[in-house]
Amino acid sequence: MSKFGIIVGSIRKNSYSKGVADALVAGLPADAEVTYINIADLPLYNQDLDENSPESYVNFRTEVAAQDAFIFVTPEHNRSIPAALKNALDIASRPWGQSVWGGKPAMVASQSIGGTGASLANHALRQSLVILDMPTMQQPELYIGNTMALADEAGQITNEDTKKFLADSAKQFVAFAAKF
Repeated sequence: MSKFGIIVGSIRKNSYSKGVADALVAGLPADAEVTYINIADLPLYNQDLDENSPESYVNFRTEVAAQDAFIFVTPEHNRSIPAALKNALDIASRPWGQSVWGGKPAMVASQSIGGTGASLANHALRQSLVILDMPTMQQPELYIGNTMALADEAGQITNEDTKKFLADSAKQFVAFAAKF
């Protein structure tokens, strides 16, 4: 595996999810090709557009298809994943029978400023990855709680133990992804 797509579920400037993603990326091999895939500007998925998809859908699907594996980092919105993330999953899984997610290994990390580490969002995302046919690393579980205390004002993780845990987790993901 050499091409890692990074999808951050939060579209907020200076998001803690982006900081967690950056700390995970630090654990990837130096020669890894890392692409942060923007989901912020995708129009809402509409099945009526399957036959004549907007350019943004086509470009997003092409970018997803070009990756070997994915790291997803999400906050929790109302006990689930953010709408922007669900929308991105839907766009790249359509039109029916043309999903570009299938068979690509995935790692899921979730974070919240509360103590639960967005565990419900983590599992909601995993449910979607099952139907998308994405083998998902099970251990270690990445529920990062109290991120406000672990990061700076720009959302970057500054806590050394957390940075090490995330980098080590990414190294484990590289080994997991290599099996596929």
